[in-house]
Amino acid sequence: MRQSEFIERIVIDIRIAVSLSTILPTAPEKPLDDGRIAAASWALPMAGLVVSLIAAIVYELARRTGIPASPAALLALAATIIVTGAIHEDGLADTADGLGGGNGREQKLDIMRDSRIGTYGACALVLSMLLRWSALATIAEPASVASALLAAHVAARAQLPVFMWLIPPARSDGLSAAAGQAAAQSAVIAAGLGFLCLAFALGFGKAVMGLLLLALIGSGWAWLATKQVGGQTGDILGALEQTGEIAILLMAVAAF
Repeated sequence: MRQSEFIERIVIDIRIAVSLSTILPTAPEKPLDDGRIAAASWALPMAGLVVSLIAAIVYELARRTGIPASPAALLALAATIIVTGAIHEDGLADTADGLGGGNGREQKLDIMRDSRIGTYGACALVLSMLLRWSALATIAEPASVASALLAAHVAARAQLPVFMWLIPPARSDGLSAAAGQAAAQSAVIAAGLGFLCLAFALGFGKAVMGLLLLALIGSGWAWLATKQVGGQTGDILGALEQTGEIAILLMAVAAF
């Protein structure tokens, strides 16, 4: 592959990853062939970079206008929800409803596909919002908040290709099945990007701790998803991202 083709492939992969993770119109005009999304999954941490930069800018502007840390943190969190179209929050709510309220594999999967939100989903969303908001508000200092956002959004999305590589889809249809199973190379690259970002934002020691923490969270989700529904779904990937994001933000509170 020539250098120009290699660079073009990287740019296209990033555009695909950003379009999947946000509402930004970056998707290529050509339709995505089978397996193309999985091949581009290594770039999901780059989508996290875009989201974190937008949130950090919102937080910085809010603080510069005299808004205290607590409402500024809420504005930054709102910015991430808007720019992502709440795709991961939706996955968390659906997963909580499905795994918490369903009886048997098929019913759990059916509940996950239902757009209505139940008690488990509502509670999961409230907890996710409160934990992320309180973490950012506690950190408070704009530069540290920017570092925490960067670490959390990049590292949380770096988990996803690894999970897609290790855990097969639970359904033969749906978003996860259509995306395909990520290759080992994509998983390794994404994990490497996530670790580098953690090291840059929080330091090497905290990066190692963060990597171990995310591995523990991923293992827990892998066990639960396999036991409950026989594999992963797009909703479960969203729930994985949310729990990873929360974990890194809480770790950043201790770091700063």
